[in-house]
Amino acid sequence: MVYTKVKRPWPITTICIMGYIWMILVLPGMFAPDVKKIGDFIPMIYGLILAFSFISIIGVWHMKRWGVELYTLIFFIKTSFFILTGQFTSSSYAGVFFSIVFILVFSFYYKRMDKNL
Repeated sequence: MVYTKVKRPWPITTICIMGYIWMILVLPGMFAPDVKKIGDFIPMIYGLILAFSFISIIGVWHMKRWGVELYTLIFFIKTSFFILTGQFTSSSYAGVFFSIVFILVFSFYYKRMDKNL
């Protein structure tokens, strides 16, 4: 069995770097007092969502299909989580817009990505 390394396109590289920077900026929000006021387990759930988002971006960086699939799944889970906890505000629309654009770009390169882990 021969594995070929797929060259990562520049849009994927750009989006992944933006995702890494975004994760660094959003991570402290998990420890915010406002998040703790919502419920006892909310910071833990939010932390898991952030962790899986980061893992999915790593998968996309390595041109793995599971990264795109996980990113799409986490997008829907994160959006549902924000709606259910009442945290979906007018400023959340920008995050949803960028996530949808990222998913569309990832989908464009999906067939070029590796099926294996």
